Parts: sequence; C-alpha cells; structure tokens
Amino acid sequence: MAVERWTGARSAPFAPGYEPTLAFGAYLDLLGAQEKGQALPPSLVPFTVLFGFIGSIIVGRITLRHRLNARFDRVGGHIGYSVLPEYRKRGVARSMLTQTLPRARALGLGRVLLTCDDDNIGSYKVIERCGGVLENKIEVDTDFGPRLKRRYWIAL
Repeated sequence: MAVERWTGARSAPFAPGYEPTLAFGAYLDLLGAQEKGQALPPSLVPFTVLFGFIGSIIVGRITLRHRLNARFDRVGGHIGYSVLPEYRKRGVARSMLTQTLPRARALGLGRVLLTCDDDNIGSYKVIERCGGVLENKIEVDTDFGPRLKRRYWIAL
C-alpha cells in the first residue's frame, strides 16, 4: 500500500486523514467531506486530494487547497504533492501538477502558490517547468529545525 511505502518524514502525510483502521470507502467519504469544507480541523481549508497512478498502482498524491489561510499563505500554498521514492525522477510530479492546474483554474483561482524546501532540487525544478516564478525564500521553524523554503507562484 502506498501509505506504508511513504518515507516523507519531513513532509505532510501521504494520505491526509487516513488511519489504518479506516475502510477505504470511509476514507473517500472523509476526503469528499473535507473537499466541501466539512470535518476540517480549524487550521485547514477545503481541499481536494488526487492520487497519481501508473496502471493500478498509486505512485503519488497531490493536494489542491481551494483557498489560502495565514498558514498556507506562508508555507504550503495551494498545491502540495508527494511521489513515492521508487517513482521519483519519472515525471510523475510534473504530470500530476500539470493535470491539477486546470482544476485550480476551475475553482476560480487566477494563480496558485507552491512552496518547497530550498534544497529540494527535484521539487523546485518541477514547479519551474510548470511555470512557477520564484517570489522569495523564507526561513521557517519546523520540528526539524529552521528550514529555508522557496515560494513560487504559477499564473493560471
């Protein structure tokens, strides 16, 4: 299962809100509610979770936040993505991001914010190849100490 193969210890969970005891159908119901702004913790905004597949295998996840709050305006942005380690450097992230941008436009967004660690070369190259323009770099305190984050905007 993709969740078990995820090793992104410094980043968001691979399947937001998923618990091993939760039936898959119930998990999809939870994601549907959160997309509508229901069942959300106060720190979150409505979001859509999409999964990337190669054949029938889940290889990545992308989250599209419908709007920003103070937290996501600083770090996290409108879109965040993760690709399982064994599928990186295969164009999965770029494909998922490219397919998600029209969904963001359909939500009425004129541009989207994406952020990544300054040392995550693969991620910022994906963002730049998809039209991302670097706005700035900021230092953010994390559980792992201070991290430099890149903030990019993509015009839709």
